Amino acid sequence: MFRYVQRHGGTGIVCALVFLLAWLPGSASADAEVKRLYQEFCASCHSGDRLGGMGPALLPENLRRLRQDEATKVIGHGRAATQMPGFAEQLSDEQIAKLVDYIYQPLPEMPVWGMDEMRESRLVHHDLRELGDQPRFDADPLNLFIVVELGDHHASLLDGDRLEVLTRFPTRYALHGGPKYSPDGRFVYFASRDGWISKFDVYNMKTVTEIRAGINTRNVAVSGDGRYLLVGNYLPHSAVLLDAADLTPIKIFDATDAAGTSSRVSAVYTAAPRGSFVVALRDVAEVWEISYLADADGEVETPAFPLRRIELDDYLDDFFFDPGYRHLIGAARNANNAQVVNLDEGRKVAELDLTGLPHLGSGISWEYRGRPVLATPNLREGQVSVIDMEEWKIIKRIDTLGPGFFMRSHGDSPYAWVDVFFGPDRDAVHIIDKDTLEIVRTLRPAPGKTAAHVEYDRHGRYAVLSIWDDDGAIVIYDGDTLEEVKRIPMKRPSGKYNVYNKTRLDPGTSH
Repeated sequence: MFRYVQRHGGTGIVCALVFLLAWLPGSASADAEVKRLYQEFCASCHSGDRLGGMGPALLPENLRRLRQDEATKVIGHGRAATQMPGFAEQLSDEQIAKLVDYIYQPLPEMPVWGMDEMRESRLVHHDLRELGDQPRFDADPLNLFIVVELGDHHASLLDGDRLEVLTRFPTRYALHGGPKYSPDGRFVYFASRDGWISKFDVYNMKTVTEIRAGINTRNVAVSGDGRYLLVGNYLPHSAVLLDAADLTPIKIFDATDAAGTSSRVSAVYTAAPRGSFVVALRDVAEVWEISYLADADGEVETPAFPLRRIELDDYLDDFFFDPGYRHLIGAARNANNAQVVNLDEGRKVAELDLTGLPHLGSGISWEYRGRPVLATPNLREGQVSVIDMEEWKIIKRIDTLGPGFFMRSHGDSPYAWVDVFFGPDRDAVHIIDKDTLEIVRTLRPAPGKTAAHVEYDRHGRYAVLSIWDDDGAIVIYDGDTLEEVKRIPMKRPSGKYNVYNKTRLDPGTSH
């Protein structure tokens, strides 16, 4: 089946996987009714074999932190801060109970995805030696945006000065985690939910190499020196190290704690100033730091890519790093507080009273009255929390019209933007004055349609916002006057990623 997906691409994965149930060992004894219900209500997002697609894998190995009574509520009423809908009006209590029992049953045989499978999946579309090293466009290579269009699985390359699309190209199905750039901005790496890692040559505007590094993947990170990629997987429970040059696999880190308990990898991050990757584990209370530093001869230190475990007293699903990458601030979906971890000391040094579900991965920072602050939206509550990063205390909670997903600014802008992604006011976006910590304007660029994810150009002149709809657009605002400059139609544009801001670690965007 995996060869079928390789040949036919990610867009056909759901159709291919639906048939897997017909030949899985032991499936003949499964209840026909629950299989029908699963295919009708679950397979389009979680795949026909429960291995995950746009939604996560539905297997007991991945559901340890979700009790069955909670799973019953999720199927019936949906889950906050996700795209999971509720089916209480379509399904009876008995049918929901059958589905819950079904997804907590182990597969007769867990599929293997190791070094051999990865190497066999690897595709070379273009030989880099035959492509030129100069951009095939007349634009500032550092002021480009990649705009991900989820509506029809494409991405657009946008000139941040002329505000024009240079090219539009197909991507794998259900990208997740945001594209990541090489340090010089020439290459961008995409990760799809079904495990594909794609390397796109921005200069030549071509996808050059791909590999399937997992079955159900969360995201990819690029080392600060541009030599390595790390891929975080929900399934298998692993982090996979790739050579960034040709996407060949180097090493698999099995995601287990010191006692051997297996875990999903919820995300992988680059801590470039530290010369390391940081790994968030969803099912064990640890954070990992994996070094990729080279010695004077250019070789990675021995043992290769050493792994350092930092044991904590709670899970951490989502991270924010302070500007010096000395501290990480993390929170778990089921926690009442966020933890502050000193990476140099390898221990928790503070807690933050962050109720609801702060989206720390979308946090930003700036100087406020001479002190560094972190600001984060909240996925469950209508507020933005502003935190003093010297005393680790909340300075202010800014009330918003509803829970938000993304927050953005720019080092040269006086404003911070936050969307209202969930609820009846999802068409609103707030603009906060970073000096007064007050909302100074609320925009509704497309009434009735979700407005989300602002990203600035490299100079802070323009703020680019998405209308998150199949009949959507990106809306470009003047960064000073906050007036609309231009609108470009697109198919459900989600994230927009500026080369300069991402590679130069501007404090106004996530990294």
